[in-house]
Amino acid sequence: TECERKPRSLLWIFVMIGNIVRGMGETPIVPLGISYLEDFAKPENSPFYLGCLHTATIVGPFFGFLLASHCAKLFVDVGSVDAEDITIKATDARWVGAWWLGILICASLNLLVGIPFCFLPKSLTKEGETKEPEETSKTSVELLHEKDKNEAKQTMHFIPYLKALFCNPVYMLFILITVLQFSAFNGLMTFMPKYLEQQFGKSASDAIFLIAGVYNLPVVCVGYFFGGFFMKKFKINIYQAAKIAFWLSFLVYFLYFSTYWTVCDTPPVAGLTVSYE
Repeated sequence: TECERKPRSLLWIFVMIGNIVRGMGETPIVPLGISYLEDFAKPENSPFYLGCLHTATIVGPFFGFLLASHCAKLFVDVGSVDAEDITIKATDARWVGAWWLGILICASLNLLVGIPFCFLPKSLTKEGETKEPEETSKTSVELLHEKDKNEAKQTMHFIPYLKALFCNPVYMLFILITVLQFSAFNGLMTFMPKYLEQQFGKSASDAIFLIAGVYNLPVVCVGYFFGGFFMKKFKINIYQAAKIAFWLSFLVYFLYFSTYWTVCDTPPVAGLTVSYE
């Protein structure tokens, strides 16, 4: 009867709502941050700033995975259960790490980091420029009227703009390539730690540290930073950048394709590769 009882806890609702609110706060960072850099930075400096922005988006997950690796070493009921009473180790399949601890730490840090955004000015000038006299002489009422007119025009032209984007072969090819890259990256980050656990007998914390902290995120971070630096240094335009990205991506796909010849023997698993007897 105890095993057949269904769980009635509703704590998962709080976790779901928290993730929804977190997504609402995190989603505007990349599109609005990129738009801000394109609008208010000098053309020769924006590639370097974008490289720094993407580098920061990699450094954050890097420390996050390190934190997850540490939390996975702690038992899920840390603080309420004595360590002496735990009879299983982190390599045991029944081990459950303190996954909730990382959520509390990250939520506290996000709250502290979000406080300075409340003190940003309402309007900013472009890098190296000042406001024009006619803009400063306008009243707030006139500016509001112009803003309402611009928003109405943007709303009316949204569908034609969207249709033009879908009919642009270069843009659609870029979207397709981006989807493929993120699909491969997400698959690697999702299944490779489990593969290391099963194939090499690593614990969950060690697998997370190896994949995220050593193998993947540091090199991506370096690539983002130096990519923006080289574009600023050598003044690479968008067409040259597209050609460089194509050939580098082709080289990466070729290197990944070569891993088909590096195969490890599958360990014996009862019920899968060998019989129970």
